[in-house]
Amino acid sequence: MKEEVIKALDSVRPFLQADDGDVELVEVSNDGIVKVKLTGACEVCPMSVMTLRAGIERSVLRQVPGIRRIEAITQQKE
Repeated sequence: MKEEVIKALDSVRPFLQADDGDVELVEVSNDGIVKVKLTGACEVCPMSVMTLRAGIERSVLRQVPGIRRIEAITQQKE
């Protein structure tokens, strides 16, 4: 399933990179939860929640059966 999620993320990556952003896969849990990290411009963009739900999540859910939802994690600063 992880490889399918990576392929789905790769399909939306050019759109994110066009705006100087990107997405990294962090984890795919056994219960269908995908954790990603938004990077670049996406990390600080006020529209990142919409990008996550309307773009990334929709694409992954459509392409990978068994995925329930996408969650964005934030990197904690030390």
